[in-house]
Amino acid sequence: MDSADDITAGDCPRANGMPMLGLGTWQHTDPDQCTRSVKTALEMGYRHIDTAQGYDNEAFVGQGIADAAVDREDIFLATKVATSNLGYDDVLETTRESLEKLGVDAVDLLYVHWPVDSYNAEETLAAFDELYADGLIHNVGVSNFEPRHIEEAVELLDAPIFANQVECHPLLPQEELRAVCDEHDIELVAYSPLARGTLFEVPEIQHVAETHDVTEAQVSLAWLRAKGVTAIPKATSEEHIADNWSSLALELDGGDLEMLDGLEKVHREVDPEFGPWHTDE
Repeated sequence: MDSADDITAGDCPRANGMPMLGLGTWQHTDPDQCTRSVKTALEMGYRHIDTAQGYDNEAFVGQGIADAAVDREDIFLATKVATSNLGYDDVLETTRESLEKLGVDAVDLLYVHWPVDSYNAEETLAAFDELYADGLIHNVGVSNFEPRHIEEAVELLDAPIFANQVECHPLLPQEELRAVCDEHDIELVAYSPLARGTLFEVPEIQHVAETHDVTEAQVSLAWLRAKGVTAIPKATSEEHIADNWSSLALELDGGDLEMLDGLEKVHREVDPEFGPWHTDE
């Protein structure tokens, strides 16, 4: 098993140009720690950084990018528009504010964070189309969209939908969403790909980890990659950033995948009352 030091940025597979392993920055609200984590990840080989307006850390992420010895054009940078900012004018205004905080001229991917609150499909997506046409965002993304939201967005947008970011891991395989996204050539991006540690206690995952002499986190990340899903695990310490990066050296075999695919437990870590999976409307 290769160590993190043996794996380079070129070893990370890409999905339509997006590195399939990135650094998530949710709850990275300490300025120094956030900046350091982003810099550490980039200099280790990561080339995909994910943030959001709602994380209140875009400026810290931007500083980490500026501090790293990595060219901006080599980094795939994504952020998300907060649910309170999804009105047409607010999307345009706050996206420009995000660019300023991040210290960039454009982001590679801009997501609708949730299809709730101020989200209005026609108005919100029209603003995303305008940002795309103006070159301020290179790709349009959605997050926490159920199949019905995806179908509606596909009809309304002029720009293609590049990705749908949702919780996904062996305990929440999102098979229906993956199928819908495949149908529309939309990449699936997994947040909470380690189920916030819950999957570390699953015997089948422990067994696969022991078999390959790796961590349970690496097993989950390798499973996602085998399914064609991009993962953005949150990590702050260099140890965890490196452990996740080392997952790129792990290739699960057919028996491993069969065992993990056979897990009966379906567990959702991120499950707010407003989650769109709780309603058909």
